[in-house]
Amino acid sequence: MARFPLVIALSALAAAGAVVVLAERFYRELEVRLAGAILDVITTSGVYVAPDRESVYFGLTSTAPFGLRMTPECSSAFLLLPLLVVTMIMLYFRPANAKRLFFSLGISALVVVLVNQLRILTIVGLVHAYGTDEGYYWGHTLLGSMVSVFGGAVSLVLFVWLATRKKKA
Repeated sequence: MARFPLVIALSALAAAGAVVVLAERFYRELEVRLAGAILDVITTSGVYVAPDRESVYFGLTSTAPFGLRMTPECSSAFLLLPLLVVTMIMLYFRPANAKRLFFSLGISALVVVLVNQLRILTIVGLVHAYGTDEGYYWGHTLLGSMVSVFGGAVSLVLFVWLATRKKKA
């Protein structure tokens, strides 16, 4: 890769990181909308999304409706930043692998987003099964955190594997 395209690619990655940080509220709104769409498909008890409050409400027709508000700590936005930084570092040292690195970044970013949706679904399932107090505690604090940590690690390992594997002969 010539020097100018490398500078452009690195600048684009840095700009993507800045956008993720600066537009994280908008990103959370998108995540909540996605969670609401998924819940609307898999549940029958009513779902309402309030994107301006970064919240999704579920179980609306049940005896115990519940709402989740996505705070910055609950978003997958900041899990994307390490992937962007690793991509920049690897691109700087191996610019010839640019196409593979961007492919790896795309796949790994998708995994991060899906893992966060799985975390939300875990919370919803446990609240439904065990009630608001116990279900939320287990779903958010314990199991949900494990899903996020494990999913983040998987996405990083997947990124490195996809970015560094050898082509088949």
